[in-house]
Amino acid sequence: MTLRFSKCCIILIITLFYAQFVQAQLDDLARLEYSFIPKSGSDDQYTRLRLSLNYPIELKEDTYFIVGGEYNRVILNLQDNYPFDRSLLKTINIIDLNLGYTFKTSETWRLGFRLNPRIASTLTQKISGDDFFLNGGAFAIIDRSKDESLKRPYRLILGLTYNTTTGLPFPLPFVSYYRKPSEKWSFSVGVPKSNIKWFLDQKNTLQSFVSLDGYFAHLQEPSVVNGKQVDNVSLSVIVGGAGYEYLFSKHLVAYAYAGYTFRLNNVLRDGDRNEVFKLNDLNAFYLRTGIKFKI
Repeated sequence: MTLRFSKCCIILIITLFYAQFVQAQLDDLARLEYSFIPKSGSDDQYTRLRLSLNYPIELKEDTYFIVGGEYNRVILNLQDNYPFDRSLLKTINIIDLNLGYTFKTSETWRLGFRLNPRIASTLTQKISGDDFFLNGGAFAIIDRSKDESLKRPYRLILGLTYNTTTGLPFPLPFVSYYRKPSEKWSFSVGVPKSNIKWFLDQKNTLQSFVSLDGYFAHLQEPSVVNGKQVDNVSLSVIVGGAGYEYLFSKHLVAYAYAGYTFRLNNVLRDGDRNEVFKLNDLNAFYLRTGIKFKI
């Protein structure tokens, strides 16, 4: 049961990165973000710095090629006593190359395809094949979120995604649905985030949310823990809380989300992604803040 549940968590983590890329294709051109989770009853801390850039190139009317990249620097500040060299996994680097292609098939429907080569590793030695991962996906999007003729604008994304780190030889389904019933509020249902937003005015927005966060990466310098070799590290977080967004302009937005984790699992894994040693499973405070430039 534990192994099956852990594999499900890894799959959810992967779905997170798919969803971030799809949303970035729709809205975000640039994002700078900071995340922080302290370990309950400990001085251990998890910190992540994220920078992403995406640039759409118009090939012809309503047809775009999107090229971009994203860098995540994960810092594991481990202060407790552990049966391994803590310095070997202090910093984790996740580097993505984002390649996308999207075009309209009708006035309301759009198709999108993406290829996402990734390096996810501690990068303490030369890069090897174990540090590389390949993601991809195909999506059908109906986006009427800005259609002023609709009383209740909405957006629906249906897709299939594939990632080598899941260990599954077949694509995974992806669904996301957004609706704005009135000028005062909207809701979004899907993975990695579901939320309800309240628009206080043109510049200020409040929201409640449930979201998924995490990562999966290779350790270039494996350790032996409890007689077993450790080759990978993963973090899965399910968090709920409240958020605030402030619009400096139509395109520039600052945001902050604070909450508490419903489930947190930070684990060292072997080459088959089986759990070897649990770094942290205590629920804790969660903070994510940043600034983004959107279409």
